[in-house]
Amino acid sequence: MSSVLVFEPGGYAFQRGGVPYSAGVIAMPGFAIVRTRFMRPLPVNQAFNAIAGHLKSQGRPLAALCGAELRSPQPFSLDGFREFNAGYVSVLENWGLYKDGINPVARSNVCPAFDAPAEPCFHAFSYTVPVGNGAGTPASASAPRTFVIAGSGEWPEDQPFPESIVARGDVSPQGMARKVEYVLRTMRERAAALNADWSMITATQIYTVHDFHGLLATHFAVAGLTAGGLTWHVCRPPILELEFEMDLRSVATERMLLVR
Repeated sequence: MSSVLVFEPGGYAFQRGGVPYSAGVIAMPGFAIVRTRFMRPLPVNQAFNAIAGHLKSQGRPLAALCGAELRSPQPFSLDGFREFNAGYVSVLENWGLYKDGINPVARSNVCPAFDAPAEPCFHAFSYTVPVGNGAGTPASASAPRTFVIAGSGEWPEDQPFPESIVARGDVSPQGMARKVEYVLRTMRERAAALNADWSMITATQIYTVHDFHGLLATHFAVAGLTAGGLTWHVCRPPILELEFEMDLRSVATERMLLVR
């Protein structure tokens, strides 16, 4: 089976990942991805209700949800991460997105070093909207396809944990370089699998508490990611012992949502 599947109800395709999230999503011709950030992080259950209301107000089905950006109080143990994911995925299952062990929604989930929430929260979400003269029309098909690449840390998720963490326990400049190299390679592989246009990236988000300034020229500029700027969130990845995470996106529309 191909690693990239089309999720027709949502108007996007996705690269298969694990139970908690897909590796990335790309809008189908005739659709575009919109990113919406909450003015203030909302607890996960409250946020899901707000997202459902927002999608309804935009005339979009629940299936249009394609990306989630979460914030957690502190890194989880691997077992704790799995327990959290079970509750999160149950909502997607009720919404009709998660089925037969396949989750189409891309995600990042990181832990702020400052002003951390008291419980897991949504920071932002992404969803699809129709564009042009309707799905599949020549006018809309000619537009660049928008996409979201899910967050990845320096652990190959199909390998044993924690012994397979890249440069495990090494946050020296050399260790961080190895971690960044792995994560950048993962970002490129995910984008390539989706046939996403790397040159159209509109935002690159970095999640780490470690100084990566020394890698800007040798790693990020070489990868073509500095022209549009990097957004550094002083956050830890969601699982203990991981030190660096990234995600990427290409969207033309971003919004702020205040929920009172």
